Amino acid sequence: YSMGEEEMIKAVIFDLDGTLLDTLEDLANACNFALRSCGYKEHPVKDYVKFVGSGRYILIQRILPEEYKDNKEVISKVLSLFDEYYGEHMIDNTKPYEGINDMIQALKEKDIKLAVVSNKPDEFAGDVVKKYFRDDFEITYGQRPNHAVKPDPRTVYEVIDYLKVNRNECLYVGDSDVDMNTATNAGVESVGVSWGFRGEEELKKAGADYIIQKPSELLDILNSK
Repeated sequence: YSMGEEEMIKAVIFDLDGTLLDTLEDLANACNFALRSCGYKEHPVKDYVKFVGSGRYILIQRILPEEYKDNKEVISKVLSLFDEYYGEHMIDNTKPYEGINDMIQALKEKDIKLAVVSNKPDEFAGDVVKKYFRDDFEITYGQRPNHAVKPDPRTVYEVIDYLKVNRNECLYVGDSDVDMNTATNAGVESVGVSWGFRGEEELKKAGADYIIQKPSELLDILNSK
């Protein structure tokens, strides 16, 4: 058994929000619109770093006043207001983090296959990936009806099958404990990004295999393998 051949990375799967794109302000604005429309208290944009990441149902639960967190009717009303607003405003302030586009081009030059697995609703995930990255990603999966959200690994397995790679030829890159746990559950190596919504401490606690401070450092990891 020689390290060399086995360990070549052939695919990188990315989280989306907080990893490739800074979507916080647009998410916060859509949530606050929905809250405001129902007469509930809004939250400062910066507080949304702790609300996002586990899919939109949990996002809405987290932002609602205590007495409504388990009220399905309220949740679904706020959810549909969120969806409607976000669908129209999801690219108002969103942009790729600095260095992301260069990193993607460098990975493509190495013939690395690229994919996105996000807890963002599937139609929104597909739209923003297309808008900001055109055809750079071979497949994008967001949260789909009747599919478990991350950290359940099944969507990662689907992508690995689709890309026709093995688990040990794959890295999963994200900014939260949800992402690191997803990688662990899927049996792939995890790369935590410190520039995202959650920061280095959370990534360390969640057992990230690597932590990078800027996108170009992902290439150093590939080169070291």
